[in-house]
Amino acid sequence: MASRAAGHLEPVPAAAAPGRATFLELFFDLVYVFALTRISARAFEDLTREPGREHGWGTVTGGGKTLLLLLALWAVWQGTAWTTSRYDPYRVPLQTVVITALVCSMVMGVAVPRAFSATGLMFAVAYVVAQVTRPVILSIALGPHPYRRLKVRMAVVFAVTGVLWISGAMLTTNAQVVLWSAALLIEYLAGRYGWPVPGLGRSTVSKWEIAGEHLAERYQQFFLVALGETILVAGFAYSAGPYEAGHVWAFALALATSIMLWRIYVQRAGRILGEAVMKARHPATIGRSAADTHLLMVIGLAGTAIGYELIINHPLERIPGPWLAMVLGGPALFLAGRARLEYEVFGRVSPSRWIALAVLVASAVPLLYLPGVVATAVGAVVLAGVAVVDARRAHGAPPEPAAPPF
Repeated sequence: MASRAAGHLEPVPAAAAPGRATFLELFFDLVYVFALTRISARAFEDLTREPGREHGWGTVTGGGKTLLLLLALWAVWQGTAWTTSRYDPYRVPLQTVVITALVCSMVMGVAVPRAFSATGLMFAVAYVVAQVTRPVILSIALGPHPYRRLKVRMAVVFAVTGVLWISGAMLTTNAQVVLWSAALLIEYLAGRYGWPVPGLGRSTVSKWEIAGEHLAERYQQFFLVALGETILVAGFAYSAGPYEAGHVWAFALALATSIMLWRIYVQRAGRILGEAVMKARHPATIGRSAADTHLLMVIGLAGTAIGYELIINHPLERIPGPWLAMVLGGPALFLAGRARLEYEVFGRVSPSRWIALAVLVASAVPLLYLPGVVATAVGAVVLAGVAVVDARRAHGAPPEPAAPPF
């Protein structure tokens, strides 16, 4: 994607040689290392705030609110990643979009812990600014290009949902959750169906031009950001002490689990996602599907990180159901997302994914009666089994080429 000094912005040709992520894009990703730690901290606080509360309905609602914030952060990151994969990221309008998203994401991360009380308006305004300014800047930069209508429709949708975001921040918590959830749902459906606006039409996602390998690389990089956040959470939790045997084991198992998560992701679908996107008849379609897949895996990694912190702090205690849901549910969600990624890249799913998921589900009830560190060990062993099966299948065989079913 060579830099262009003048003229209106143009989409990158679908067949253009892909460019690597720019330093500005990587700098943007660093903000999400911080933001994801705030998500984990909020969830941990909610699970441990009051004695006995971890057994109640408050944990479920608290988890739902934290997920809502994570989805909002993901929406900003994904919108920015798609933009830099459709247009030359070295152009000034694109850099303006990325820098604006960077600042807004940082503000959102700061606001996460109290987003449903003191800092709700801060979170909402930052989100709306990030989402509205992107299509507005692009609609100006595109000039008479036909894609300008798409950006205008996006700006209209985000302006409408922006009213819900800002209004919700000024209401009671329950009303805030309802309005913010409705806003996210409208935005998701609008993106799924080509940003339809009465009088302005809609577009077909499969016809969008993107630099497919660049977009795939951005998803891989965000996965590494989320994986790095699990390492940070484990390190922070263990460094607070004490350093007794149970805590040492919990920390060691947390590190082993993160290593297994990385190994499973890169073997081999995660490594050649870009190749699969380029082979697909409609790269934007597999790009959209991969977005949902990586979101599911990132949610799984966030849950896994929360489980690390809970068990490192309480390694030898019997853990309640919501805690176990983080310890086992996090790896389970990751495996479900990874199975979908395998289908997107190869058009099939290895049986080891479903067997591992079944083992994690079946082990949940007996683990309620055992120390928390045992649950972490079960998760690590199951993931290690999947990694070993993957390695055995690939050993001595030629690298499997991408065969996307799209």
